[in-house]
Amino acid sequence: MLAYSGTTHGRPQTGYVKLNGVAVWQGAWHVVNISNLRGVNTILIHPFNCSVQESRQFDTHGSTDAATKLSNYLQLLNHGSIIVGVSADEPIRYLTNATSTLQLLGADISDVQYRGSFGFIAQKGFPSKTVLRKALTQAESNSQQPYINAIVTGTQRAVAYASSVDIYSS
Repeated sequence: MLAYSGTTHGRPQTGYVKLNGVAVWQGAWHVVNISNLRGVNTILIHPFNCSVQESRQFDTHGSTDAATKLSNYLQLLNHGSIIVGVSADEPIRYLTNATSTLQLLGADISDVQYRGSFGFIAQKGFPSKTVLRKALTQAESNSQQPYINAIVTGTQRAVAYASSVDIYSS
């Protein structure tokens, strides 16, 4: 996972989420043929076959109700769900209504400023397992984009269909 932010000088920036080495989400600032997916993007991951169950974009810069929609979406996810969150361009402007929900996942981004960036991998209900990387400012984000390289391992017990997932980052 690589998050990105926009720049005041129009310098190209890209971000992505890859599963098994294949890009399943990609966004960019000032790059031809790649959309700028501004705000907070989420990818719900199936932990046992490492595939995308769904992805969503919440334009928390341009839409005053995007944070509420993001918060509602995260609250409705099943306990144990694996979610990747990645910011793009500028995510902070209208993000306040989702901050506490993100904190419950283990992603405290309350200190991220205008055009800062962040990314996380979380298992709902297990905030201590969350891996979070953030760049607090635009300058920090442009010089050192938040990056996570993680391995998600899951096991499924046949009797109760309960799942146990471990997240390792490097």
